[in-house]
Amino acid sequence: MNRAASAVLLACIAGLAQGAPLLEKNISLADAQKLAADAVAQCQAKGWNVSVSIVDRAGNLKAFARADNAGPHTIAASHAKAYTSASAKAPTQAMMENAQKNPGAANLTDIPGFLLLGGGLPLKIGNEVIGAIGIGGAPAGQLDEQCALATLEANAAMFK
Repeated sequence: MNRAASAVLLACIAGLAQGAPLLEKNISLADAQKLAADAVAQCQAKGWNVSVSIVDRAGNLKAFARADNAGPHTIAASHAKAYTSASAKAPTQAMMENAQKNPGAANLTDIPGFLLLGGGLPLKIGNEVIGAIGIGGAPAGQLDEQCALATLEANAAMFK
């Protein structure tokens, strides 16, 4: 094969490798709606009126539910927690604790849309984040997280 043909072949191979479509998993609308409704029920069983946001892997709102009598601030809080968790691929409670201990991580609060309070959890299939849940409105962030964990445990089959 001559040099010109080799160069064309290499350019084609490089173009294919760079232009290959990504295959990513994402939470479905039906699953997102079920999680939102179940999370509200989990919290209401404990006497807490909350808002629940489910976002896709990119942090875009997929489903939302708000209990009767949930405060208006819970809407934005639940969305920010879900967005933060999806973006960082980490629980917001752990992020908050890390930011309190590590001065370098304290700047995370300066990222627009981030909220470092408990209640945001990534939704995963294996190690791949497919979305996140954010809950706001329980008397404390760790209680929001308890509701989120209970919801994920009750719907574990969804993530297999």
